[in-house]
Amino acid sequence: MVKMRQVVVGACWVLTMLWVLNSASAHAADGQLVLHTRQRTPDKTHPERFLISHSPITWDAHKTAIVVCDMWDKHWCPDSTKRVGELAPRMNEVLNAARAQGVLIIHCPSDTMEFYKDHPGRKLAQAAPVVETKVPLQRWCHLDPKIEGELPIDDRDGGCDTVNPPKSYRAWTKEHDALEIKEGDAITDSAEAFYLMKQRGITNVIVMGVHTNMCVLGRPFSIRQMVNQGQNVVLMRDMTDTMYNPASAPKVTHYTGTDLVVAHIEKHWCPTITSTDFTGKAPLVFAEDHRPHVVTMLNESEYQPTETMPLLGDELIREHGYRVTNIVARNGAGFVGLEDVLPTADLLMVFSRREALTGSQRDAVRAHIAAGKPVIGLRTASHAFGAKGDLQDGLIAWNEFDQEILGGDYQGHFENGTTIKTGAAEHPLLAGLDATNWKSTGSLYKNPAIDKTCTVLLTGERIGEKKDPQPVAWIRTVGGKQAKVFYTSLGNVDDFENPQFRKLLLNAVEWSVRK
Repeated sequence: MVKMRQVVVGACWVLTMLWVLNSASAHAADGQLVLHTRQRTPDKTHPERFLISHSPITWDAHKTAIVVCDMWDKHWCPDSTKRVGELAPRMNEVLNAARAQGVLIIHCPSDTMEFYKDHPGRKLAQAAPVVETKVPLQRWCHLDPKIEGELPIDDRDGGCDTVNPPKSYRAWTKEHDALEIKEGDAITDSAEAFYLMKQRGITNVIVMGVHTNMCVLGRPFSIRQMVNQGQNVVLMRDMTDTMYNPASAPKVTHYTGTDLVVAHIEKHWCPTITSTDFTGKAPLVFAEDHRPHVVTMLNESEYQPTETMPLLGDELIREHGYRVTNIVARNGAGFVGLEDVLPTADLLMVFSRREALTGSQRDAVRAHIAAGKPVIGLRTASHAFGAKGDLQDGLIAWNEFDQEILGGDYQGHFENGTTIKTGAAEHPLLAGLDATNWKSTGSLYKNPAIDKTCTVLLTGERIGEKKDPQPVAWIRTVGGKQAKVFYTSLGNVDDFENPQFRKLLLNAVEWSVRK
């Protein structure tokens, strides 16, 4: 696990989120796009590890192009054709919103230029003058092991996840009909895209389309080429797919395979965004993505949950087959988008500190619990939804969350670290844990009178002082449908370095979600 204390992200990540209030949030002013990016950078101490950070960026819409990569009318892989059909309507919404702001739309359905030979958009691209480049333009940009290493999935079988797939053939004749090509749009499947960008003074590129491990990286109008030519590039990660067969390594679901390739792109090539920045809607999820869904509510604090929890989420995705959505509190707006996404969640994880929220966001959490769905709280979740100062308009405090949901009795904390001891050694949630010599640099929280319905799993004492033992992890059920609740007062940055703590959290997730 990455050493979080070495993250130097700056104040901008306080504003980071995976959601925006509405489609207008995609632009700060006319012609200005605000995009909420996610990227991964090597840890200075452990270069093989990557830190996840989120940052809003502002681009001039008139210096921005969207490249639509290989969204064909039909693919040789039937399941791929089906997913393109799911992507296309939402993608068209994005294109309409972006076009209205002045973004250039470049449609790139490879191998179909004959179909568009008389189209004004095709002639527009062809008219762009050839320009000299410092780095030669490539007809296909192959994987460069010196830059990115191997892809995280094995696609040597062609990547089709359809049972008994057909042999590969050129099934496409044009772009998908759900994508409108309007006046002013361009059509190409070559380096003409870059020539057109240079002609227009475009330096920013948003890439969407299929497939991340193949065309989205390799085509002459797409990510590797554009990055190599010095363009500012982002991938719209929910508007893409992957050619990956789960029968191949690493033998994860098709959708986890896509998540792994997106992470690869974030590590080695460019940041990613979601369609939410243009539509105001939740990121698209494919209809057949049935992975258990974990939603986290995070905010900036001294414990850096916006850095530690996404790394835990990565482990849940990669090793345990979950889908994870991180919602980061937005200053003055609470946890924007929670109401839209929480109804689809199988588990809610809360690691927030004195962050006010809206009444509808509180109601969404209550509805989640009323439906019998589980909640996991970490450390400052005991005072998650208070207020750092005066409440802003439209926001409320929910100070009762600790007692009402978690069953806690937070009364501050002692000053020194914590020695962890096992409370209920036989509970399956503690399977594989060894509390011998388990210490935390985090201060010991005072919880003198937790609810009698709680089962204590771990206790703690102040390091060097065998007195004032406190419960540090417990479980309970709450509500008429007996929603499972797990809480731990652990969660200091260093705790995430400890394999015992990570095992505890993974056990808690499995205990919460798996029937």
